[in-house]
Amino acid sequence: MNNAKARLIAFYLPQYHPIPENDEWWGKGFTEWTNVAKAKPLFPGHHQPNLPSELGFYDLRLPEVREAQAFLAREHGIEGFCYWHYWLGEGKRLLERPFDEVLQTGKPDFPFCLAWANHPWTGVWFGSKNVLIDQKYSGLDDAFAHFQYLLKAFADPRYIKIDDKPVFYIYRPQDIPSILNLTDYWRNLAVKSSLKGIYLIGEGLSLDQVEEMGFDATSYSFHRRICFEVPQKKIIKRAAKLKRTFLRHPEIYSYKKAMKYFLKSGEVPLNEYPSIVANWDS
Repeated sequence: MNNAKARLIAFYLPQYHPIPENDEWWGKGFTEWTNVAKAKPLFPGHHQPNLPSELGFYDLRLPEVREAQAFLAREHGIEGFCYWHYWLGEGKRLLERPFDEVLQTGKPDFPFCLAWANHPWTGVWFGSKNVLIDQKYSGLDDAFAHFQYLLKAFADPRYIKIDDKPVFYIYRPQDIPSILNLTDYWRNLAVKSSLKGIYLIGEGLSLDQVEEMGFDATSYSFHRRICFEVPQKKIIKRAAKLKRTFLRHPEIYSYKKAMKYFLKSGEVPLNEYPSIVANWDS
């Protein structure tokens, strides 16, 4: 019987510091705090704006901030951070400074791994067809360059491992052309680089797809599952949609009711990793 405790790892969005691209697209000094502060309640009881508490409107360029984040995470049972990592192809990266400084300085002394946010940057966070920077997949030469960058992180003693292999998470594995070629190529490079391998987690994959695409595991987030699981008559659904359209209200569900859909029921395989939903993203 395996009595090991669950390992809690927090996704880490490095958007809380200014970069030249955001200055150009959204205005000088734009960070994610800009959107946080201007948020307004969309329905009665909607707590907005949700302003920061312990650390205030922090700037991730400051090492003191990163140390304080690690301290808070450790105090609350978080094992490590999973930094969102943007490799848009042909060496183009975004929001790289906070993690690069964590890697270069060795601080904070707190475990981490990387998640490849392989999606285009659009004019709206999700749903817009206005592409600001496209996500490119430029073949094995680019895959090699990408791996060489990752290798610097994998070699760090703080890097999180499973079965003695560095964990690497991919947000949209289905979007990658010839994904099995990439996963096989990276595994070979890992062994040639004196690693035990690489532990690949793909978001939203079935267990069949995990095997077909050359992954080790899948992760899922069911924060919208209640939208599809709760049965409603068609006429009620249509009426609710018309009401939302007319009043310009979002689709609203009780967090308490939605919670029971966040996890799969019964026993689940060890290579399925659920995401706990807490004030998720936008």
